[in-house]
Parts: sequence; C-alpha cells; structure tokens
Amino acid sequence: MPRLAPTPLQLTESEREQLQQLINRHSTAQQIALRASIILLSDKGLNHREIARELNISRDMARLWRNRWLALSEKELPVVERLVDAPRVGGPMTFSLEQILQLLAIACEKPEAYGRPISHWTARELASEVVKQGIVESISPRHVGRLMNEADLKPHQSQYWLNPPPTLNSTRRSKTSVKST
Repeated sequence: MPRLAPTPLQLTESEREQLQQLINRHSTAQQIALRASIILLSDKGLNHREIARELNISRDMARLWRNRWLALSEKELPVVERLVDAPRVGGPMTFSLEQILQLLAIACEKPEAYGRPISHWTARELASEVVKQGIVESISPRHVGRLMNEADLKPHQSQYWLNPPPTLNSTRRSKTSVKST
C-alpha cells in the first residue's frame, strides 16, 4: 500500500530569508537551527526520510517539525516563535497559595509566640509548626527552605537588621563627644 506524501510546505520569501539567517547566525541555539533546516528542506520538497538522512535525525523529528510548522503557520506567529518548544505542563501545585502565605506569615512572627523555645525559625521548626497548626498535612523542611528562599525571607537575620540596639559603648561615646565640644 503506498504511503501518502507529506503535506507540502510553501514558505514566503521573507520566511525563507529569516530561517536562513537563523541557521547562519552563530548565536542561534543548535536545536533552533536544526528545526529551521528541517523547514527549509521541507520547502524544497524533500520527504521525511530524505530530510532525516540529510540532517542525521529521525523521521519522527522531521515529521513533528513539519506538522508543527504547518499548524503554527495558520496562527501567523513570527518565524522564531514557530521553532520554539511547546510549553510543558508540569506537575500540579502541592500547596495552595493561601497555605504558602500562612507559612510565610508564621515565618515573619517570633517563635516564642507559638511556644517554641528558640530565638529564630529554622526550616525544620517551621515545617513542624505548620503541620501542628493544621495548615498542611505534611511538608519537608527542605521545601519550607525553598519557599522561604523564593520569598527572600531570612528569619535568622530579621531582628535588629536596620537599627541595632544601643550598646553600652555607643552611649559612652556620645557622652564623651558631648563633653569635648
């Protein structure tokens, strides 16, 4: 049974020039340059097998980028955007934004307010307190540390950061400086 020929590509002169510029540019990522080559060879009328041999890639890759180019051409996206990877879904969020905000709010308060006999929060203590409060079922200290890092929170540096407490030496200096004037 004969196979169907791949859908022909018909590039505009502007698209051909832009693709060729991408290939020739030294700063273009190699994967983008390879995809541009696939599209240019498809425009010349080569089938998937011929493109795969020419560029030393799989037929599936040649087919994928020809079909993706055709699909994205209908949306009239710029040439470079048609050659970029599709966005990836990723895993679902484990914690809601409200839970994260509650965790960060606790991190901004003193541990003594929660009956903890420590001077500042650690990731382990904070994870334990958030579970104890019922905000989350479980959370690792490492994840708490990452969340605090993303929020740029450093509870161990919060006290006296802007204005250090007056010390005995600083009050003496001010008295001696008053006497000398």
